[in-house]
Amino acid sequence: MLGVVLLKKEELFNIFNNKSFGKILFNEPMKNHTSFKIGGPADVMVIPSKEEEVIECIKFCRESDLDFLVMGNGTNLLIKDGGIRGVVIKINDGLNKVHFEDNIIYCESGVLLSVVSKLALKDSLTGLEFASGIPGTIGGAVTMNAGAYGGEMKDVITKVRVLNKNNNIVEYKNEEMNFRYRGGKVGDEGLVVLGVEMKLNKGDYSTIEETMRDLTFKRNSKQPLELPSGGSTFKRPVGNFAGKLIEDSGLRGLRRGDAQISEKHCGFVVNLGNASCKDVLELISVVTKVVNDKFQVKLEPEIRILGED
Repeated sequence: MLGVVLLKKEELFNIFNNKSFGKILFNEPMKNHTSFKIGGPADVMVIPSKEEEVIECIKFCRESDLDFLVMGNGTNLLIKDGGIRGVVIKINDGLNKVHFEDNIIYCESGVLLSVVSKLALKDSLTGLEFASGIPGTIGGAVTMNAGAYGGEMKDVITKVRVLNKNNNIVEYKNEEMNFRYRGGKVGDEGLVVLGVEMKLNKGDYSTIEETMRDLTFKRNSKQPLELPSGGSTFKRPVGNFAGKLIEDSGLRGLRRGDAQISEKHCGFVVNLGNASCKDVLELISVVTKVVNDKFQVKLEPEIRILGED
């Protein structure tokens, strides 16, 4: 079978024009689908309207030997300026069902984590307060074991339903997910998250609401939410904080083009308007070198960097 890199775009377009995987877009700018507002075009973008379309599209790509990328809300993605060759499958609004049964929540992978946390508040369920300001989807949050303010997804997840590399739907228990700081089984084995079950605890509505309000205030006051970014740019080094190391290196406000080390929080690279991926990568390279030279700490990106130059 031909890989997508050997197919002319016209052939690829013709293939997908004859498919019914939901909404299909061609030469779609990835900057329209990432929180960084950066990225060249994807050859094909499929936005499924239901789980069956996700599975069908992935199976088709695998059987046809077509390269594909599964994404959620694009909140931790930096797409290169040349874009994505092949097929991007964006899982969001089409898979946003949420079901509550007492203190157990089942949600599809496309629902926003912030939405689920607010629904939990409505039912006076505690445990997801940390997630109230995280902008990604449940699927993305499971993939990277998202966390903030002392909480992580591994603390509330009981089961994860996935499509594996053999196109089989499998359900894993929490202890089988190999959760760790910003990673786990999903990324290790190339799994696609379809749904998640979480167990919370009954709590006091007012206390939960107050905690969420306090965390929202902290985020708004300390993070550069007013500018496009991919969230925290670097992983937290053991025993330290990336933002502090960058600030102590005198790099606050450093720019390359329209990419800048945030004046508000040095752990964020922000897009001042028209930053390219090249700008961001040059800035990351400078920061990594300076911090390593000064403190002998090698920073690693937390954002996923994908695509072609």
